[in-house]
Amino acid sequence: MEKQKTRTFLLNLPTFVMQNYSKLTQIILTCCFILLISWVFIPTAEALTQIKLSDISYKDCPPELAKGAVTSGGSAAAANCFIVTGKAENGTYKTVYDADIYGRIYDANNDPVLQNRTRLGSIAEVPPGTSDFELRISVPANQPLPLQLKQFKASGFSSQVRR
Repeated sequence: MEKQKTRTFLLNLPTFVMQNYSKLTQIILTCCFILLISWVFIPTAEALTQIKLSDISYKDCPPELAKGAVTSGGSAAAANCFIVTGKAENGTYKTVYDADIYGRIYDANNDPVLQNRTRLGSIAEVPPGTSDFELRISVPANQPLPLQLKQFKASGFSSQVRR
C-alpha cells in the first residue's frame, strides 16, 4: 500500500511542477526585478572618513576679522578673536568634503572656553594627503590666556553632502 502511494506521488510530480511552474517563475522574476530596482535607485551610503589633525596652534585674528567679535552665545560681551591652525591628514585617495572639526579648548585655569560645545567648525574640502586648515573662534575676553587646545579631530564624507 505504501509503495503504491509513493509511486502515484512520483508519477504525479511532473504534473504538479508543471502546473505551478508559471507561479514560481513569476515569483522569481518579481524578486529579481525588485533587487535590480534597489541597486539602481537607492543611493549608496557614504561612510564618514576620519581626518587626523596635527600641529594645532592658535594666533590672534587680524584686526579686520577681530572687529565686532562676540561670544559664541551671540551676546555682545567682549570677546577675543583667534585663528586655530593646523594640518589635516586625509589618508584616503578621495577628497573629503564637509569635514566637521571637533576639539576641546581650555583657558589657562583649565576651564572650558566653549561650554558644552565640541564641534568647533568645518573644513569645506580636504584633498588626499596633508593640507593646512584654519578655524576662527571667539573666546570671552575675561578668560585667561594661554589657551589649551586638546583632542582635536575631524571627519567628513567622500562625496558632497546635499543640503
